Amino acid sequence: MAVCRMTLTDIVDLSSDDELGDVDVKPVKLEPGLVGRKLQQNENNKALLVKHQKSKTPCAIRESEENRSSNALSTGHSNSSILDQGQSPVDDTGLSYTSPLSPAPLCRQFWKAGNYNDGIGSKVTIQNGKNYLHVHPMFLHSNATSHKWAFGAIAELLDNAVDEIQNGATFVIVDKTSNPRDGSPALLIQDNGSGMDPEAMRRCMSFGFSDKKSKSAIGQYGNGFKTSTMRLGADVIVFSRHQDKRVLTQSIGLLSYTFLARTGHDRIVVPMVDYEFNTSTETLEIMHGTEHFMSNLSMLLQWSPYSTEADLLKQFNDIGAHGTKVIIYNLWFNDDGNVELDFDTDPEDIRISGDTKKVNASSKWKTVNEEHIANRFHYSLRVYLSILYLRIPETFQIVLRGRVVEHHNIANDLKFPEFILYKPQTGGSVEGQVITTIGFLKEAPHVSFHGFNVYHKNRLILPFWQVVSYLDSRGRGVVGVLEANFVEPSHNKQDFEKTSLFQKLEARLKEMTWEYWDYHCGLIGYQVKKKLIPQVSSNRTPHSGVQQPVTLGQSSPAVGSKKAALGRFEQLIPDSQVGRMKRKENGDIPLVKNVKAKLIDGKSQNVQLVNPTGSQLKDEEAVNLMQENKKLRAKCLEYEKRGEELNLKVTRLRSEIKELNDEYSRMMSELESLETVKEESGV
Repeated sequence: MAVCRMTLTDIVDLSSDDELGDVDVKPVKLEPGLVGRKLQQNENNKALLVKHQKSKTPCAIRESEENRSSNALSTGHSNSSILDQGQSPVDDTGLSYTSPLSPAPLCRQFWKAGNYNDGIGSKVTIQNGKNYLHVHPMFLHSNATSHKWAFGAIAELLDNAVDEIQNGATFVIVDKTSNPRDGSPALLIQDNGSGMDPEAMRRCMSFGFSDKKSKSAIGQYGNGFKTSTMRLGADVIVFSRHQDKRVLTQSIGLLSYTFLARTGHDRIVVPMVDYEFNTSTETLEIMHGTEHFMSNLSMLLQWSPYSTEADLLKQFNDIGAHGTKVIIYNLWFNDDGNVELDFDTDPEDIRISGDTKKVNASSKWKTVNEEHIANRFHYSLRVYLSILYLRIPETFQIVLRGRVVEHHNIANDLKFPEFILYKPQTGGSVEGQVITTIGFLKEAPHVSFHGFNVYHKNRLILPFWQVVSYLDSRGRGVVGVLEANFVEPSHNKQDFEKTSLFQKLEARLKEMTWEYWDYHCGLIGYQVKKKLIPQVSSNRTPHSGVQQPVTLGQSSPAVGSKKAALGRFEQLIPDSQVGRMKRKENGDIPLVKNVKAKLIDGKSQNVQLVNPTGSQLKDEEAVNLMQENKKLRAKCLEYEKRGEELNLKVTRLRSEIKELNDEYSRMMSELESLETVKEESGV
């Protein structure tokens, strides 16, 4: 990992804060009336959300023709409309000037853009007796190659917004905007979370830092912002407003591969400017000194989409009291020379150009397969975002291209569901537990999809992960949903680390697929190969009228003893359902106890085996009632969790109200003191 040293007063540089001699800096005038002006009233978050929900047009602020430069970002040069070459109103003798370096060619296709032909790699320099590693700009590209899939990079950015729910965030906007210099498409991601103060912004745009200490936080490596933004486009500019008690700051940062490549830098330099709102004068003030502010601002105006300081500050108008806006521009092209993100096919969606998946199916069911969510999430961002999170609070919305994304629970797409408890063990100790919902897709047997949707801390990591490859349709249409928090995801959050614990999970899910298919395939018209469904006929459940089948899984090599058979039986009963069974009428309890007793006594061969396609399961109404009952139980658990989240939020809000009341009382006391002083002065 690169070791970096940063200060608040300099350009964010992963190598040194003192070597600014090779940075291409040009003098620039401060916009009159901007620094030191009164902070304008911003639109509130509700108005912004309504605007994005109703509007389907790009939401960027269009610049006047005289401020546009169609070739500024493509040539690396600027004209007088971008940088004022006149005398700066401040003393600019401290600004460093360098002769322009030979521009490096920048390919617009991501997988070919890593050629950085300056002949220089990362190097170590010595300053003040300490070693500092220069991180070469090539690392930005190579680091981003961990994201093979563009939607995975977008999901990484949304994780930051979802993590802000605990800080009061209520929405995240994903939309198309435009680069005002040349009108090219850009990607906008904006939330109303707590925002970032200057130090947090520097950590965000550097490597290896993570401020997320919460156990529920999705992000943890401190690398996701860099990999995801650089995977989507060559350049990104970030605007963030943060309010901490009585201090309000605004920060702007630029991470530009174009800038670094065209100026021939051998290290990563991130221009940033910061403002602080002075409550006594009610004006914006420059932070960290004019000299450093001017050098950073000049680079921002030359290489960002905005050519004046006024244009930069306009981007805060719709952020509100706090929040963050990320704009990724110079988006990458695909191999066909088209922008990889397709904004035109569907005005309410973002698609991956040319990535529509074709499914091999009979002509009669081809449309059903092609339009199924298991196929469409590959190329439709709206579909992918609908399943990206296992749970979304009712107070939070994902707004894509002006329309709210409707949350979709894949478990609701399953028929004949079963709930299986799995407790992986290492060295005799339990490493965790997970309840897997498994069943057939509603469209089975007419769809060919199968696999498990594996979530980690509420975030989808592996969608429709195929743990088996079926022959003769064995396993066709079997889908599962689980949240496995005991295994660690990889850095790109599109896979898991290949640990022994993960390998055990994979083996169990493969076993689970075969077992479910073998015992239930008759329900969708296939010939039943195994009929090991134990049932004690004398103890039918009084509530549903139909005995739920219990799978022993005796065909599995893992089951070779009475204890193993009993453990397998218990895995089929989630803890929440076991608790409910114990609280039910006495008629339910013997069912579990009798089966356990027969297994323990070695008399499992006496348990009555029934065919699930027999008379009991032919009663369609009874089967539907069973399914509905299971769904209702799952919803109850979901509502209980939401209730806990709301209770935590109420507690947090009460604490904030108390703090505000205390602050109000303190300010009133100060006001009374001031009035007393004024009266004494008047006398």
